[in-house]
Amino acid sequence: MVIGMYCMCHARTMRNTSYLGLTPMTHLGSHPFGNTGGMRITLPSGTPAEIVRHDSPVMGLVVAPDIFGLRPLYDDMVKRFSDEWGMSVIAVEPFPGVELGPDVEPRFAAVPALDDAKNLRDLLEAADALGTETVGLIGFCMGGMYCFKAARDERFARIVSFYGMITLPEAWRGPTQGEPLGMLISGYAEGVLAIVGEKDHYTPIVDIDQLRSTGVQVVLYPEAEHAFAHDASRPAHRPDDAADAFARAKAWLLSAVR
Repeated sequence: MVIGMYCMCHARTMRNTSYLGLTPMTHLGSHPFGNTGGMRITLPSGTPAEIVRHDSPVMGLVVAPDIFGLRPLYDDMVKRFSDEWGMSVIAVEPFPGVELGPDVEPRFAAVPALDDAKNLRDLLEAADALGTETVGLIGFCMGGMYCFKAARDERFARIVSFYGMITLPEAWRGPTQGEPLGMLISGYAEGVLAIVGEKDHYTPIVDIDQLRSTGVQVVLYPEAEHAFAHDASRPAHRPDDAADAFARAKAWLLSAVR
């Protein structure tokens, strides 16, 4: 570990989220911190989101999912972040109003039509829905890319991007898609932590070097491929690296309130 084309974000939805580096799953009625349990809501824009409101949150956290969007994996993740990190948490659907199914090909084909203005608006509306003064943002794969884009807005006190694309893949280019690195440079790069695998073809070393030059804090895992941390059902999953990465993510986010 060093500090400083098809997406491999798997569609399977393994319910065991111990890979987050947290304690084993507890019953919803016996959380160490206490929350209201998860539920689907609709943001003012009409976009679906999964939210867990903590009884006494230390801060809020918005989750930007990978290309497969909201699914049981993220329902569980939202609960776990809230339970174990003491936060109110919300995850936002990246393809609202579009029926794409579980296959990756139609989702890849839909990315060029995504509108940065709308997706970033949804992340901000999700932050407002949490009702906390301090809000962080965490995202995975495509959601990690949107973390870089969201750094242009100071609404998010801390941001963690897990293997987000630093430059827009050629197949994803569209008239309403901005370059992640360019949007990051014009924003608040010093508030961003990037978790990256050295063997991830979506984040080549030349891009990582550019990312570092902006002031982003980069943690590089030498043996890790794309999407090595957030879905334990993936062949690329690396439990030890995942536990380390989530521990660093938690510490980075909580540094906003300490």
